[in-house]
Amino acid sequence: MTYSDRIDRFHELATALDGCNPADWDDIECLLIQLKNKTKDSQNDHGKDSLKLFAEGAAFITFSYGIDGVTMEMAKYAHTLSGLLAPWGDPSIHFIGEKFQPLVSTIFLADWHRCEMEGINGWSKWDEGKWFAALFRKEMRSVSKESNLLVAEIFRQAVSIAKRLGKYFLDNRISLIMPVNVASNPGNIALTLGLVLVTEILGIYVLNSNHDFYWEAGKPLADRAFGEEPGVRDHFFRNIKNKTFFSLFKMIYPWNGSRWLQININARQSRRLIEKFGFPEEKVFEISTYIADTFFANYSKTDVLDIRLRMGHILSDGEAILYPRQIGDHLSSLDEWMQNQRPIILGARPGLSIDPLSADLIVLLQPTRIVSRKRIERNLALISALFEYPPFRAEFENNPKRQLALHITGPAPKEHQDDLEKVLIAYEKTIRAVPDYLADRIFIAFSVGFETHASFSKKQFKPLTIEDLYRMADVVVFPSETEGRGLPIIEASASGVPIICSQYRPEEVFSDVIGENLPDELRIKFTLFPEGKFLHTFLSEVSSLLLHPDNRTDSIVHNKEAVRARYSHAAFKRKFERLLKQLIKMGQG
Repeated sequence: MTYSDRIDRFHELATALDGCNPADWDDIECLLIQLKNKTKDSQNDHGKDSLKLFAEGAAFITFSYGIDGVTMEMAKYAHTLSGLLAPWGDPSIHFIGEKFQPLVSTIFLADWHRCEMEGINGWSKWDEGKWFAALFRKEMRSVSKESNLLVAEIFRQAVSIAKRLGKYFLDNRISLIMPVNVASNPGNIALTLGLVLVTEILGIYVLNSNHDFYWEAGKPLADRAFGEEPGVRDHFFRNIKNKTFFSLFKMIYPWNGSRWLQININARQSRRLIEKFGFPEEKVFEISTYIADTFFANYSKTDVLDIRLRMGHILSDGEAILYPRQIGDHLSSLDEWMQNQRPIILGARPGLSIDPLSADLIVLLQPTRIVSRKRIERNLALISALFEYPPFRAEFENNPKRQLALHITGPAPKEHQDDLEKVLIAYEKTIRAVPDYLADRIFIAFSVGFETHASFSKKQFKPLTIEDLYRMADVVVFPSETEGRGLPIIEASASGVPIICSQYRPEEVFSDVIGENLPDELRIKFTLFPEGKFLHTFLSEVSSLLLHPDNRTDSIVHNKEAVRARYSHAAFKRKFERLLKQLIKMGQG
């Protein structure tokens, strides 16, 4: 389809959409089927010319961008795609979302274009959660007034989004897009519908990237075994009895479009798409991740102290010494802090201080956002158990300079304030369970994605990097309940930092990340975060990691080499190149 053909088709079908008034969800489903059949036979391209078109305009799209795992991975995709398209012109890379946090500038290149589009954020940030709640939190009976009203509203929003996306795609000559989680984790069904409409109308190529699916850690109540714990995504099945709604829902999550490839982050997801949802094998791929060479660089204890000093300036608003805020004061004003999250470190009482250059400071790092499935409160339970374990407690009894800080790197999404409160209350419980002279040396820090501070330029400090965040830690803690991959395990291992992690669900995904079925030299060595009580054998192992770091050299070297062999950028580029070849093949009809 030529560029002028796309313009004509867009105006023709956009006008037709304005005249559509679906009365039920199945009307929308029928429209999508008709649209797909109408457009699939008239979209053949000419092989290598597709790569030139991709270089003219390629776009990434998700709900919003911040310092989180998804955004970090999207930056990797963009770097790789840009390199692969460079021989066909100067690649024009675009990112589309409703919101870009200022800190995104630390990971996005200056010449990557950003487009802020109203109405495409997800979950509670999609129109203050009104439509998400109506679809997934409340009952929506079939053939009912509330169901029909939602049909009209969601379709209206979808058409609006499709028109705005279409205009942006045409204005910027975009021929390839890579949505991430938009058509797998249903944060905004209007965005997904709009994306389906515009890509089918314009014949846009789509690499549909799926990090999380709605059916991972989610199922209908009727399918849950007696005594089985609820899943964190059960709400997506709230209206499964509304058959027309759920039929459309399954159709677009994900959409099997005429030019869509499904790009998953693990083999389990791919198998389910093929075996349960009927996707053709040639349209389903996996793509893992890659670890930048900078992660593998050697570093010294002096380097670690330098990183901690810079992070100290971030947490203390430019001061060399940290003066924690009292936990009770912070809890009482948490609503205010949530509105404008700034780095902070908390302690048991006012008047305490921390020297980030102290050799007696122990840092436990949780490199994630604050959401319930990360189970950050389990880290506080571990800290409590360590202070009840005689050999570890004796170290603090005998050395009054010893201090310990749990550091969480990511922000707390607005919709997860309750999860943050749970963590803070767990911290309060931990410090109340020990004498004051010990409580005064246990801290919790939140850097909420910040990697620099205004004081850095004056003191000639370099901004921190992702690998720096890992290197400042004595251990990385990762007691997550569910994960689509488990990137902190890989990044910690590449950085040379021990990892204490749970065997999260799906177990197959955890097994794949660890390399359980691979030769020994390719397996990642880790300490298993137990689900129940902390046994003395486990506490002894953790104590050794924290108090005798020099004893772990062999496992650190092993993990670095295992990750280097499995997650190189060269291997990742080869997989991405295969995706582009498959797109070209599809375009040739």
